[in-house]
Amino acid sequence: MKIISSLLLLLSACLGVYAQQAAYVPSQENLQARQQFQDNKLGVFIHWGVYSMLADGEWVMLNKRIDRDEYAQLPAGFYPSRFDADEWVRTIKDAGARYITITSRHHDGFSMFKSNASDYNIVDATPYGRDVLKELADACQRHGIKLHFYYSHLDWHRLDYPLGRHQEQLPHDPSTTDWPQYYKFMNDQLTELLTNYGPVGAIWFDGKWEHDTDPVPFDWQLDEQYALIHRLQPACLIGNNHHEVPFPGEDIQIFEQDVPGENTAGYSGENGISQLPLETCMTMNRTWGYRITDKNYKSADDIIRTLVKAAGRNGNLLINVGPRPDGCLPTEAVERLHALGEWMRQHGESIYGTRGGIIPPHDWGVTTQRGNTLYLHILNLNDDALFIPLDAKRIRQVRLFDGKSNLRYTASATGTTITLPSVPKAVDTIVEITLKN
Repeated sequence: MKIISSLLLLLSACLGVYAQQAAYVPSQENLQARQQFQDNKLGVFIHWGVYSMLADGEWVMLNKRIDRDEYAQLPAGFYPSRFDADEWVRTIKDAGARYITITSRHHDGFSMFKSNASDYNIVDATPYGRDVLKELADACQRHGIKLHFYYSHLDWHRLDYPLGRHQEQLPHDPSTTDWPQYYKFMNDQLTELLTNYGPVGAIWFDGKWEHDTDPVPFDWQLDEQYALIHRLQPACLIGNNHHEVPFPGEDIQIFEQDVPGENTAGYSGENGISQLPLETCMTMNRTWGYRITDKNYKSADDIIRTLVKAAGRNGNLLINVGPRPDGCLPTEAVERLHALGEWMRQHGESIYGTRGGIIPPHDWGVTTQRGNTLYLHILNLNDDALFIPLDAKRIRQVRLFDGKSNLRYTASATGTTITLPSVPKAVDTIVEITLKN
């Protein structure tokens, strides 16, 4: 009988949490921010922290099994003398990006902002002593770029964090764990980020998956945390890179290393596509944080195609850059951002402010749409004729986006065939279709 009573109490508590989560109703400011986020289409991810000093990626502490006390000596030598927030923002804006997402605190637990919740931060623990997030926030305000903050749910540094799957690599005494204290610490820092840095476009969580293998489900108390964020800044969006379907209280669905609907990286196998704004986050080379030996950069053409494929699936692209420890963006990354900006200046009309088109993705490419204008993005076609499953009676005009020359099209019982001047060779051949009202 006692067991049954305990189970009923547990069920009641779970239902209470579910009811609280299910009650989330986004504010009008939040809904407007969601629409603007979808219109923006392109953002740049910045993974930067003391791990960049070791030049071996953002997971170096765990991967190299570095003792936490030894790792904690790194900030004493961290002095990014060439960091220039305005230069970063100008470069990113020139690339056509409309927002920046930067790691405020990654899994190593080091905060890249002034925090009263812990002195393990860039102002108090380094000789540099400057709040780079404040400088970046001010630069974003000056240049009209939205700023989003990445925040890790897990922490390899703090002993009060209850380690999950990483306990074996970074062992510590379980008696030191104190979830209520750690949870308060996180919420204190989130409050700082949302009160000291102006308007924040989004909080981008990561690390929930660290407890996915627990025998008993771990309660992250996300409902209360999400409510705190929405209370402090109602327009601030919440995304969580947990590789699951979105939870109540979240405003963005994230796809890591894949466009929505694909699962080449293995993170989206059970991740259905929701009606929330969608975002693909992707590395420009192999690692998120700076790795001195990682020269495996994607070509500018490949990045452009990924942007187009994401837009055609109704999503944004958040392309990553890992700055060097001195604060400079790698030359290879800047070159690709420049090429991306050149393409967006010519073709951004077919990307910005659009949604996935009425024709779903095909082997040849994707479509985007704004009102009665449908853009066919031809990414893979070895022919000079393109068949689309669209009734020709709905078409008012068909023309090439570049040069605006009219194209001939013919109707059939199952759709429309468009005749192109030649077999497409460009990174993205765009056909612009004006639909009848």
